[in-house]
Amino acid sequence: MSEKKTIWAETPFVILIAFICCFLWGSAFPSIKSGYRIFQIPSSDTASVLVFAGVRFFLAGCMVIVAGSFIKKKPLIVRPGGIPCILALCAFQTFGQYYFFYIGLAHASGVSSSVIEASGTFMTILIAALIFRTERLSPRKIAGTVIGFAGVMLIQINGIHQAFSFTLMGEGFILISALLGAFSSSFIKLFSKKYDTVALCGYQFMAGGLLLFITGCLSGGHLSVARAGAPGIMLIIYMAFISACAYTLWGILLSHNPVSRIAVFGFMNPVIGVLLSAIILGEYDQAIRLQSLVALLLVSLGIIVVNLTGKEKDHVLT
Repeated sequence: MSEKKTIWAETPFVILIAFICCFLWGSAFPSIKSGYRIFQIPSSDTASVLVFAGVRFFLAGCMVIVAGSFIKKKPLIVRPGGIPCILALCAFQTFGQYYFFYIGLAHASGVSSSVIEASGTFMTILIAALIFRTERLSPRKIAGTVIGFAGVMLIQINGIHQAFSFTLMGEGFILISALLGAFSSSFIKLFSKKYDTVALCGYQFMAGGLLLFITGCLSGGHLSVARAGAPGIMLIIYMAFISACAYTLWGILLSHNPVSRIAVFGFMNPVIGVLLSAIILGEYDQAIRLQSLVALLLVSLGIIVVNLTGKEKDHVLT
């Protein structure tokens, strides 16, 4: 059975919305690291990092619920049966994924983080095929996965005479966050068949943000808005908008299309992340070097190969 045809499944519209999502997500890497600087949060202060993330995502949830209620002209409410779905999404997406993402990004560069996070695209394909059984794992997808992961690994090589640059608290946590995010893509696809996608996104953001905030506060974290001033407040609002807009739109795309079809556009994430990190964070030495450019090419090529239209049918369940 094919996906129900709506404007959300039309290729030109899908490309436009996916690009908007990827641009917003790409800007998140330098935005978060800028936030650490503006709020004067050292990489070792994990508790304050979690408070910072909690405020962002709780505000993002409020934005989604308010905007969704305004558009539908009625309050967005999820039936009691949808609460387990919200909690599952919260555990894997907002709390789980971003717990590791925020801590990892505090110990890794924006350039390497953006490329490692792209591995979530390949994990999404594998999880959808092997665990949720909604996608067929073909030789083409396996080849694309290998090519893409080659790029992810290449970005970690500091030089010909050096070993891989990999730490558990840095690149390791970013990789774990990508895995959790991959699971959340299949969950949102599954849960959206019964519940409103926008409502699921909004309430899981609120729940996850609240958990992150509480966890950070109980661990001794704090966020000094007075110290950050107007720039800090504006940055928090923008980062909340990134999550509210990008994840909700991406969730709607997933609800109307096969997971693999939407995943192809993820190749824009590392490209935009690297370019914006170079411009905003001044990481030109990492972004402009041949090694990074080749890695980005491999990541992009891998995702394209995974999603090339073949003779075999990839979508097996609806």
